[in-house]
Amino acid sequence: MGWEIWSLFAAAFISATILPGGSEAVLVATIALGSVDWVTLVAVATLGNTLGSATNWMIGRFFAQYKDHPRFPLSPEKYEKYAGWYAKWGVWTLAMSWVPLIGDALTIVAGLMRAPFWLAMIIIALAKGARYVLVAIATVYGIQFFGL
Repeated sequence: MGWEIWSLFAAAFISATILPGGSEAVLVATIALGSVDWVTLVAVATLGNTLGSATNWMIGRFFAQYKDHPRFPLSPEKYEKYAGWYAKWGVWTLAMSWVPLIGDALTIVAGLMRAPFWLAMIIIALAKGARYVLVAIATVYGIQFFGL
């Protein structure tokens, strides 16, 4: 049971940071193995992905003075785009933190905009958890439907 949990946690954490990753594929694979129940796997993936987003929030919050540096994870164009969204909808933009490609940027911008940390983490955890629940349910029913 150990390596499956740690592999999923690592994949989920990395997927939420500015590094590329595919935590949904790892979730599907670990569910298919059948050695750990899907509810536990969803909890682990949600925790890992939320902590990865917390890392992004901290990058935005504590490295804001470097946002114009070429190595900052957001280009000035992306920053302006997502900052505009944040200005319009506030911390609730984090409900879209689960969306591939834009979610990471939204969590960095939330840090830059000094969104309240715990409120941000609750919204992010709910959004990312809902995504993982849907992936897990689809996987479980797919396995049952196809008799795998």
